[in-house]
Amino acid sequence: MVMTPLWTFAEIAEATGGAASAPFAVSGVAFDSREVGPGDLFVAMRGEATDGHKFVGKAFDQGAAGAIVSEAVDHPHILVPDSAAALEALGRASRRRMSGKVIGVTGSVGKTGTKEALFLALDRACPDRVHRSVKSYNNHVGVPLSLSRMPRETAFGVFEMGMNHAGELAALTRQVRPHVAIVTAIAPAHIEFFGTEEKIAEAKAEIFEGLEPGGTAIIPYDSPHVATLYAKAERHAAHILTFGMSEGADVRALDVVRSPSGGSIVTATLPNADICFTVGAPGDHWVSNALAVLAAVEAVGGDLAAAGLALAEMPGLPGRGERRVLPVAGGEALLIDESYNANPLSMAATLKQLGREQAGRRIAILGGMRELGDRSADLHAGLADPLAENGVDYAILVGAEMTPLADALGGGIPHAHVPDTAAAIPLIQTEMRAGDAILVKGSNGVGLSRLVAALADAARDGDTD
Repeated sequence: MVMTPLWTFAEIAEATGGAASAPFAVSGVAFDSREVGPGDLFVAMRGEATDGHKFVGKAFDQGAAGAIVSEAVDHPHILVPDSAAALEALGRASRRRMSGKVIGVTGSVGKTGTKEALFLALDRACPDRVHRSVKSYNNHVGVPLSLSRMPRETAFGVFEMGMNHAGELAALTRQVRPHVAIVTAIAPAHIEFFGTEEKIAEAKAEIFEGLEPGGTAIIPYDSPHVATLYAKAERHAAHILTFGMSEGADVRALDVVRSPSGGSIVTATLPNADICFTVGAPGDHWVSNALAVLAAVEAVGGDLAAAGLALAEMPGLPGRGERRVLPVAGGEALLIDESYNANPLSMAATLKQLGREQAGRRIAILGGMRELGDRSADLHAGLADPLAENGVDYAILVGAEMTPLADALGGGIPHAHVPDTAAAIPLIQTEMRAGDAILVKGSNGVGLSRLVAALADAARDGDTD
């Protein structure tokens, strides 16, 4: 069977305004030479730290079929003045040729999980015709890369968009041009660059600026910033759907019961249907994410029943709620991996879920929360109450940012404060025992994923001491 290529050399040249050195066709796109596979297009970009042109040879050794470059190379290529601008142009061309429905997702917390859940929900009813951004490719490079990878026959595209400065999301949403735009939640993430949560809400609401005519805005009804989001949505959206737990939300959870597996059984009402479904991932925040997913599925005319089945089967994501059972001396311990990112809202949500775990001890390994500006000390110290309210028995605090929390805990909850992840690893390896539930959460820059990997490696090697 002859497969339709993702891009031909002629299409790439037309989209970017570049000049082709030779005919070729590609099946994928990458800008990191380490991720290049057979048949890929390698986009050689110049950055502050390195120059992708140095890795063109490596990319072709790994099977690249062509490249976008801003200087001629001895391989099939498209020569352009600026490779980064060319990637953006290729992404825009991909969006133009796609005739399906596009959903954009942003928010301070929950956007990656919601994006993944949306992909699974739509793919369940429309297999192999749903495309989404991978990993957390949600910035000025990741978004055009994700767009450029979208097959021309795609029925649904789901794209995550992030920002840490005003105006960034406006630029991204005009590339994605969503039919449906979701804001998951507003929290003081990146508040160092905004000053107030209200300013963060205004920046997140930029996602509505790119909505296609007749588009739908989906906003969190229970957010204290719902009025700000709604006012922006009214200027750009033909339809607005709110989701939440409170009466008045368009998509609302009428009843939530914890399932035996740790997730939630939810009865929800939507504008055109009622549905009872299971959310496999544990936590109230996942119920909220699921409501946003259902709102989007209904907005694009998707299959709600299939979406409900997908939500029941969705596994935890590495760094975002993945659960691992670790063998330890005398039994097992539960590891909850939330190591990818953290802000005060997501910290409180995951600590609440930790408090619900049936465990001999509840241990929280918490890393510093970054980009909180002059509110950092107060916001870190403020985690003392959620730790106490949710029955945490022992805490390991990682990094200098956690000093205010260590001071706030004082002689209350037993805790250790260590300078970095390297010091936390042997501490938890010595401390954990059978029956523990261990939450690991912190900003990505703290590197707590290395702690998770160390515990997983030790489990595979059989080292349970």
